[in-house]
Amino acid sequence: MQLLIYRLAYPIILGISKLPWRLFYAFSSCIYILTYYIIRYRRKVVTDNLTLVFPEKSKEEIKRIRRGFYKHMCDMFLEMTRSLSISKEELIKRYKVVNLDEFHEFERKNKTIITMMGHYGSFEWSNAVDLVSLNPCVGIYKKIANKYFDQLAHRIRGRFDSRLLESSKVARQIIKDKQENKVCGYGMISDQSPKINNAKYWTDFMGIKVPIFLGGEFLAQRLDTIVLYLHVEKVKRGFYEVRFIPITENSKEEEKYFVVKKYLELLENQIREKPEYYLWTHKRWKHRNIPIPEGAVVD
Repeated sequence: MQLLIYRLAYPIILGISKLPWRLFYAFSSCIYILTYYIIRYRRKVVTDNLTLVFPEKSKEEIKRIRRGFYKHMCDMFLEMTRSLSISKEELIKRYKVVNLDEFHEFERKNKTIITMMGHYGSFEWSNAVDLVSLNPCVGIYKKIANKYFDQLAHRIRGRFDSRLLESSKVARQIIKDKQENKVCGYGMISDQSPKINNAKYWTDFMGIKVPIFLGGEFLAQRLDTIVLYLHVEKVKRGFYEVRFIPITENSKEEEKYFVVKKYLELLENQIREKPEYYLWTHKRWKHRNIPIPEGAVVD
């Protein structure tokens, strides 16, 4: 069944990826109308999340943000399909690193770099960084249940010879790369909600006390890496400007949880400024009302 679904969907995905840009975004607008008004995909989840973190906003403001989010979400996921056919030059132009010289200075320090990002802006085009970096960049991703779509996502995200690494293999591979004297940069989305049995650290995210994913912090401190935050700004439809913001150059010297707290602060600032570009369909605050496990750190 998985193969049948894939074979039916792939020609459509490929055809969409080759549409002229104007038609491509016109199609995205049609998908938005279908998703928002007819299918109403996860509208309750989105509304609940927005109401939870923005209690000061009126219903009309929440609706405005919600509509903006769905328009952006449709654009972003269609842009993932565009990666099947987009050229290097076009991708670099549309996902522009505005402080590239500064990023190169970090790369020249001959240290592993971990770049932490959120489900904000266009995380699907972040592999464009590998096209302008001095050192190899490795994208960390979560495996998709349908193995054929997982292979497709791997192919899309791994175009232009970019390396991809499954999230369950991150620690072993980074340690191996260091042992082999490979200086690489690793990009990871770090705002996921951890499984409750791994909920070792709880702090405020958008004003709500929740468990926090510690993978990036753990690796950074164990391996003494440079840690950067990827600030993504949507300039207009189909165009993004990204900036690398330093969190620390010496992870081992930082206090415990400094890295993750600084990361959350930077991400929150972006969300509060332009909330429509965050991925509100995820149940990020689902653990807020459960008892905090014994032994967990609460900050």
